[in-house]
Amino acid sequence: MVVRWSTPSALLCAALAVCAVGVGAGFAFILTARGFSAREEPSGVERWVARRVRRAAVPADAANKTNPVPNTPEVLAEARAHWADHCSSCHANDGSGDSLMGKRTYPPAPDMRRPETQQMSDGELFYVIQNGVRLTAMPAWASANRDNSAHDELDSWKLVRFIRHLPDLTFEEKKEMEKLNPKGPDDRKEEEEEEKFLRGEDNNVQQSEHHHH
Repeated sequence: MVVRWSTPSALLCAALAVCAVGVGAGFAFILTARGFSAREEPSGVERWVARRVRRAAVPADAANKTNPVPNTPEVLAEARAHWADHCSSCHANDGSGDSLMGKRTYPPAPDMRRPETQQMSDGELFYVIQNGVRLTAMPAWASANRDNSAHDELDSWKLVRFIRHLPDLTFEEKKEMEKLNPKGPDDRKEEEEEEKFLRGEDNNVQQSEHHHH
């Protein structure tokens, strides 16, 4: 039986369907062979698909938006502090993704300094920050509260400026960000002990114990 396609659009639809089946079969093979573990290293095909999905997930009108926030030292300082507090746990201070959380998500957090991210438009970066990316660890940071939405959008545009700055991040900026990173109980305890030592409180305790003996 010979199938005749009446229109070019029908032929295109058929070709897309074949491609979709091929991609689905490829993922089915990968999952069957390797399972769903997030500890596995993504294959080259998975990385390629993840990058294409990230770009395809952004509507054209959103991708064409321009950043309304000026590229000033003040804006970068605010965004740097925001990144250190909210984003570094996955993306690391320098945007490399080399963090405890970032390396354990699937797919792992991307290196934001690489061309795959830096070549995205400001509008695309803004949209991803605001809306997240499905089937990844990237959350949506847009507020559901309309009263806070304008403030969140402003913060996201500032983060876009900082993402552009990541390839040129200085050693001094990284050290400054370390002070702003979220602290766990062990980190806070260590800082308190260091502060006590610098104030000489430990010495006073040791001297008091010595006099009692």
